[in-house]
Amino acid sequence: METVIVILAVLAGIIGIAGSILPALPGTPISWVGLLLLYIWGPEEMQLKTLVIWGVVVILVSIVDYVVPMYFTKVTGGSRYAERGAMAGLIIGIFLTPVGMILGSFLGAFFSELYWGKKGAMDALKAAGGSFLGFITGTGLKTIVACLILWKIFVFAF
Repeated sequence: METVIVILAVLAGIIGIAGSILPALPGTPISWVGLLLLYIWGPEEMQLKTLVIWGVVVILVSIVDYVVPMYFTKVTGGSRYAERGAMAGLIIGIFLTPVGMILGSFLGAFFSELYWGKKGAMDALKAAGGSFLGFITGTGLKTIVACLILWKIFVFAF
């Protein structure tokens, strides 16, 4: 039973890293579930404090992931159209991962701002740059946290 739990926890950690990059999966929460499995049934005893701290980190990173792209887009003069276009481009770009996701996010924000936002090319480019920077920041932060959680899973599993 212990071996199965360890395998499931490690899989949750790996899927969590993938989910930090792919928008369809909730990356860091899945990683945290791996820690939860080890807390309940793991071979080594984990303190509740560790589980709670990582849970709070996951919640904060999830909130920041939604706020940062919007903030960066607004700071660079973008509108909601740029935000929505970036998300649509990101989803379309999944099929050409990872370059397609990054390029799709940028181009989606740019063309949405041009077409629906009725802005000039330079303003749309600034908004797309802000949206892109926000996406990279949020994704990078989630990926770092998911990797750290996977490391913790290894520490408590082996």
